[in-house]
Amino acid sequence: MSTIALFGAAGAIGHSVAAALASRGQPYRVVGRDAARLRQAFGADPLAEIVTWDPDSPASVRAAASGIDTLVYMVGVDYWRFDLHPELLRKTLDGAIAAGVRQFVLIGTVYPYGRVQGGNPVSENHPRAPHTFKGRMRKAQEDLLMQADAAGRIRATVLRLPDFYGPGVQASLLHRAAQAAACGGTADLIGPIDAPHEFVYVPDVGPVVARLADTPAAFGKIWHLAGAGVTTQRELVSLMETQTGRKLKLRIAGKGMLRLLGLFNPFMRELVEMHYLMTDPLILDDAALQRLIGPIRKTPYAEGIRQTLAACRPCRPGSNLPA
Repeated sequence: MSTIALFGAAGAIGHSVAAALASRGQPYRVVGRDAARLRQAFGADPLAEIVTWDPDSPASVRAAASGIDTLVYMVGVDYWRFDLHPELLRKTLDGAIAAGVRQFVLIGTVYPYGRVQGGNPVSENHPRAPHTFKGRMRKAQEDLLMQADAAGRIRATVLRLPDFYGPGVQASLLHRAAQAAACGGTADLIGPIDAPHEFVYVPDVGPVVARLADTPAAFGKIWHLAGAGVTTQRELVSLMETQTGRKLKLRIAGKGMLRLLGLFNPFMRELVEMHYLMTDPLILDDAALQRLIGPIRKTPYAEGIRQTLAACRPCRPGSNLPA
């Protein structure tokens, strides 16, 4: 019987956590709104229990969390609807508590910190002082959860991630470049591309989440999972060029171009607010997490890029576009 549920399992991090649990032979529940999408992703795994939910229905949330000991929360929203984040978490949290869930793990971001204060790398003691709307919404999420922990209603923890990449991960700064490297097209990037940055390889995240959920001392605190080291987008593009033997054409959008594109594309419009992370890098320090759970496997960028390129969709014959 499943004792851990992955809410928002259909995303990249959900797939990684599910793979980590399956590798241990541990049954798990995947929860999402789209049954067909869940069946396509997890239907072949006999360890996966597929459950749909409606977060606007308290009864549906309770049913999705029924019989579960640990809930891992990865529920996403459209990038232009971050206002939904706090309320979605509150509804899920209330339903989880009503269902008797004991532990709640939130997969978080660096957004609640705002701009770096005091220099990099940033530990968990960094002030949470978001200056963006998205940062405030993510902070509100965390506050709801950690207040419930402090009140003794549930045991809760947050795992912060930097930008991520990996095989099939389309919601990545590097996805368009990887697809271009595989197909010979133009690499679309958000600049500046020479600023220090870090990326976490998505398949490395799942094992960390599984270990965190099994560690009682993790709860009541916020933790960082850093990437595989400080790099730049240009360095990773160079790795793509080296591995494919193909020189890439670069098309780099700065803040001004994002603002212009945002007139026609709501996603691009919302990237303008977060562009400070490209010019004022925030690098995570995960020494505390490693002291807690031990050494963490971090795939070197060269290997991560190799696996990412290998998973890119094949190109149409005679075309630079994916098939």
